[in-house]
Amino acid sequence: MKQTPDAPHSIYGVEKWGKGLIEVTEQGEIGLRNPLVPEAEAISLPGILQDLDERGIKAPMLLRISSYLENEIAHINESFRDAIARVGYKGSYRGVFPIKVNQQAQVVDRIVEFGKKYNYGLEAGSKPELVVALAHRLASEALIVCNGVKDAEFIQLAILSRKIGFNTVIVLESPKEAETVIEVFNELGIEPLIGVRVKLTNQISGKWEESSGDRSAFGMNTDQLVATVDMLKAAGLLHCLKLQHSHLGSQVQDVNDVRRAVGEACRYYTELTREGVPLTHLDLGGGMGVDYTGEKKATENSINYTVEEYCANVVETVAYAMDEAEVNHPTLVTESGRAVVATSSMLVFNVLESTLYDAPNGPEVEADDHHLVSDLAAINGYLSTERLQECWNDANFYRNELRALFRRGYVDLRQMARAERIYLSLMARLKALAASDDLDTDVDDQLEKVADIYHCNFSLFQSLPDVWAIDQLHPIVPLQNLNRTPDRRAVLSDITCDSDGKIDRFILADGVSPSLPVHSLPEDQEYLMGVFFVGAYQETLGDLHNLFGDTNVVTIDLRADGGFDLLHEQEGDTISQVLSYVEFDPQDCVAAFRKMVDEAISTGTLMAKDRKTLMSAYRDSINGYTYYE
Repeated sequence: MKQTPDAPHSIYGVEKWGKGLIEVTEQGEIGLRNPLVPEAEAISLPGILQDLDERGIKAPMLLRISSYLENEIAHINESFRDAIARVGYKGSYRGVFPIKVNQQAQVVDRIVEFGKKYNYGLEAGSKPELVVALAHRLASEALIVCNGVKDAEFIQLAILSRKIGFNTVIVLESPKEAETVIEVFNELGIEPLIGVRVKLTNQISGKWEESSGDRSAFGMNTDQLVATVDMLKAAGLLHCLKLQHSHLGSQVQDVNDVRRAVGEACRYYTELTREGVPLTHLDLGGGMGVDYTGEKKATENSINYTVEEYCANVVETVAYAMDEAEVNHPTLVTESGRAVVATSSMLVFNVLESTLYDAPNGPEVEADDHHLVSDLAAINGYLSTERLQECWNDANFYRNELRALFRRGYVDLRQMARAERIYLSLMARLKALAASDDLDTDVDDQLEKVADIYHCNFSLFQSLPDVWAIDQLHPIVPLQNLNRTPDRRAVLSDITCDSDGKIDRFILADGVSPSLPVHSLPEDQEYLMGVFFVGAYQETLGDLHNLFGDTNVVTIDLRADGGFDLLHEQEGDTISQVLSYVEFDPQDCVAAFRKMVDEAISTGTLMAKDRKTLMSAYRDSINGYTYYE
């Protein structure tokens, strides 16, 4: 669909942040484009959800698009391939996916499947993640890069895995870890494949700056690095040290930070080579960011580069540094996680109801009403665009005075109810005037304080933990009615009973807003919302606040004919499952409730014939979905 500045949906900026994957259809619905079949028409997302609903799979739901995952893996690998060919780089690229970014089996399985032709591997930052990696049949040249703190058992498993063909690299985080590797080698008699993690002094800018620089949690400083090299040399294992790892940071905003960090990493690499270390691989860690807002700027939720630019900068910087030092070009490794999986998942949910902070009309003032009620109503007589700020000020003054009088007992409940209705009707008129195209006023910002609340069927803490914890922005947009001008603005409240369970920062075409343009809730259909690019971190960081569990999870593949294939369905947690996570035995709960029911029958407070109904209701609940049904 051709995007025009005055199209109703243009306010959401879908064409800016959608990456050619998300667009608005002629029918005013969010459509999903298949990047693997560019000529195919966009598939209606509400249509997909209706189809799934007919199959018994309902919102709230995490929807994974397998085609998007395949596309991102191809994009990164082919961008490095093209940069290597263009620069004349004499090494190759071997990417790895950091499992911590999304540990779900359906995601990891497909990353391995799609990455095989690129010799794409996995990064394991813990013993459980190594167990996951070793359960996958990787391509023969793919790497498993082991980061994080490692005990002897972790190291033993990593070394032994080489016996069955895995290229498992143990990245040393400290001299003490080097001692453990030497001890395990002496016990097994099997040579390890070793890497070493070097702290860079260059610190990136932005939200994740503390993940970089010499105060970062992992890796060695120069003194520790030299001590480790000497230790490996004394143990006869220096020839096993093949990889240098240096983490650039997370969600790197500025491509110049990439260049500086890669340049510093190259200095360590060339110096280690001069020390006689037979390095062959340069691992530049994570950092490739995602442009959540579509700003294309070096800001917290955006980046000022493309995937192609990132790859070109890395390849050019390394090539220049190695040529200058007369060192062979190493195999390049990156651990891009966010850039691989973020776009592949979206959270969809329905709006249950709304709390509106305006009203279409106000009641008449009664003879015995306090004069402040009359004063409040009188604002309607002089409300105009020229006196907008004055009317805003007056309305809030009179309401606050009336509330004070009510607290002291001078105004009764019914007067307060009429006053509140008058105030809400004034807000409706104020909002309408402030929304005029040719009006430039600060009242717009003040009216954000009286935005509606749309109560939605999801848990922020379970499905979007970074939105709550670190103010992460994700694109959020209604899935339908986008060919109609939104007539309301709202913040989104989740289904938990927690005042923090709300979203009040939204990506729009003209910047970040404290409210989202929405439509009045239709009476004849569900109003659906989508939160996009949630594939990185959100699934495994979620918690059980209010005991809301995982939502339904669906993986689909987009077909060239405009349809989709359902690849996998994972039903959302039942209440019974969630109770078991927090150490309650569901059967014990049933037994305890049954005992209280029987006691109530014995004391005569409950009729025996009601026992079955009560027990059935309890069992139905404990076996049901944790979300609104």
